[in-house]
Amino acid sequence: MSSANNNGKDENDDIPPPQKPPSPPPHTTFTTRGIHAPNFAAFKPRDIRLTSPYGMNHVAWNCDGQRLAAVGIDRNVRIWWPEKSMEVRSASLFSAGHNDAEVDYVSWNPAHPDLFCTSSQKDRKIVFWDARITRPVQQVNLKYSPATTSYSPDGRSLVYTTTGRVTNYLLLDKASEDAKEQWSTSTHQGVRMIPGSTATWNHVGDGLVLTNVGDTSIRVVEYPGLSLIMHSPAHVGGCMAAALDPRGKYLASGGNDGIVNMFDLTDWICARTITVCDNAINHLSFSFDGEYLAISNAGSYIDICATETGMPLHRIPALGPSATVQWHPSKHVIAYCGQTQIREGGPPPSAWLSLFGPGI
Repeated sequence: MSSANNNGKDENDDIPPPQKPPSPPPHTTFTTRGIHAPNFAAFKPRDIRLTSPYGMNHVAWNCDGQRLAAVGIDRNVRIWWPEKSMEVRSASLFSAGHNDAEVDYVSWNPAHPDLFCTSSQKDRKIVFWDARITRPVQQVNLKYSPATTSYSPDGRSLVYTTTGRVTNYLLLDKASEDAKEQWSTSTHQGVRMIPGSTATWNHVGDGLVLTNVGDTSIRVVEYPGLSLIMHSPAHVGGCMAAALDPRGKYLASGGNDGIVNMFDLTDWICARTITVCDNAINHLSFSFDGEYLAISNAGSYIDICATETGMPLHRIPALGPSATVQWHPSKHVIAYCGQTQIREGGPPPSAWLSLFGPGI
C-alpha cells in the first residue's frame, strides 16, 4: 500500500467548470454579511491511496474532529489522527467485528469522541466499538442488511436504514438495574421503505428526515414512533441524500436529477435550487458554521457552494466518484473517498481517501 499527495488526475480528464447562476440578492452575499470565506482555490487535495481491488465506502469524523475513520476495502476499520499523520501505516486497525465481510458504513457517537459503530450488508450486523480498545464492545445481528446508520444527538439511539425496505432503530439501555448498558433492537415494527434510504436526525432528536432513491418526495417522521408528519416533493427520479444545516435554518436535498434543493425550515419552502452538478447527487454535507455546502456526485469532483446564495465557490478534482463527503466538525476541511476509475491499459483500480482544506 502507498500514499500520495498529488491528485493523480490524468491530463486528458475533462472536469467541466460549474455553471455560474444569476447574481444573488446583495443582502445574502458574504461581503454584506461580513463573512470572510476561505480561498478554496488556493488549496490542493491530499490523496491517500490503498492498494485494493475494492473502493473505500465511507468516511467520517469523530465529534471533536481529532480522528477520521474510513471503511470499505476489507473487514478492517481504519482510524487516523490527521493532525499527526495520514500515512497509510499510521492508521489504527480495528478488526474481528465483521468476520470476513466487507464493512460498508461507519458512524461516530456525537456525544462521545471514542465511541463508534460499523455495519455490513453481507453479515447483517452492526458492531459497536470503543476506539481506546481494539476489540468490539458489542455486536447486534439484524434481520435485514443495514445500509446506513445514524446516532441520535444524545448518542443513545441509533437509527438504521436497510436494503430490505425497513427503517428501525437500536436503543442503549439496561436489561435490569444492575446490568451493563447494551444496545438492543427496538420492538417497533419499523417503516416500510424503498431500498437505499437515508435518515437524518433533527437537532432535538425527536424527528427524522427520510429520503428514498426511488421516491420523488422527502418524508419527515417523528421519533420514536416513526409516524409520518409530512412529505414534500423534491426530486425527479428519486432523492439520494439530505443534510441539515447546523444552524437549523435549511435542509438540503439531492437527487438523481443532479439538483440540490435548499428548503427553508421556517415555512418548509424551497428557498433556492443549486444546479452546478452534471450528475446524480450522492451525498451532502454542511460546514460546521453552516455557510458552505459540499456536494459529492457521480462525477469525479466535489463541489463547494455558498449556503445563502447557492453560488459555486470551488470544484475539487477527485480520483473518482465519491459516495460520501464530510466536513470537519470545527474546520473548513472536508474528507471524501472512493475508488479510482478503470482506464484501458492503465493501472488496476485502487481505493482512495482524500482531504481538502487549509492546513492539509
